[in-house]
Amino acid sequence: MDIASLVGFIMGVGMFVFGVASGDDGFSALGNFWDPASVLITIGGSLAGVLASHTLEDFLKGIKSFTMIFKSPKANVEEVIKNIIDLSNIARKEGLLALEEAANGIEDEFLKKGVMLVVDGTDPELVRGILETDLNCIESRHKSVIGFWQKWAELGPAWGMIGTLIGLINMLQKLSDPSTIGPNMAVALVTTLYGSLLANWLCGPVANKLTVNNNVEIMIKEVTVEGLLSIQAGENPRVIEEKLKSFLSPKMRESMSDEQAGGEA
Repeated sequence: MDIASLVGFIMGVGMFVFGVASGDDGFSALGNFWDPASVLITIGGSLAGVLASHTLEDFLKGIKSFTMIFKSPKANVEEVIKNIIDLSNIARKEGLLALEEAANGIEDEFLKKGVMLVVDGTDPELVRGILETDLNCIESRHKSVIGFWQKWAELGPAWGMIGTLIGLINMLQKLSDPSTIGPNMAVALVTTLYGSLLANWLCGPVANKLTVNNNVEIMIKEVTVEGLLSIQAGENPRVIEEKLKSFLSPKMRESMSDEQAGGEA
């Protein structure tokens, strides 16, 4: 489980509650920030706008994707590189056909699919085309989900402002009674607060986290494509390793080198 998002959401709530409760009224002041009508306008209205911007299927996928930000990636790039190097050593010693048996123990479906294409003697350009098409489709699905949260982050503050305008109109209708101005103004501003919280505490962070996860997964698959094509071309395993390490940050390269040195020792 990736606890960064969970800790971030909890800290966000904590900072908000602390900020409100630090006033003279303490925790009782939290009641000033609750208004059912504002919740209905801001959250309900913005969700209606998101629904109108997507198909029902994409809308439901977007809602369900919230849990994905708490899950750690199933694979990491270092592990993928190590698997490809192992496969390249097998191919160099026993030939490409030996990879078919090795593929049975591979859990990564994308890598397994690529290995089987190589084993079947598929033309390298066709292998690249098939895998990159698969990769592009994956990224397209991810962007559709990310777009859901980006659209909600965009509409949340807008509907908060709509709620504020509704509150101001109601306040102006009762301007003859000065005692109602303060409470009505407070309610009007609460909807703007809800819109800002929706965009900056929930939707924005979720969209960004999903984008980060997408970039990591796409990079891993790009590493896989380059590694498999290098194996098919008969390149030396050490050359393949250095080529694939170019995808990594200097710190990750150093970490892999340290692990390999420790294993050899």
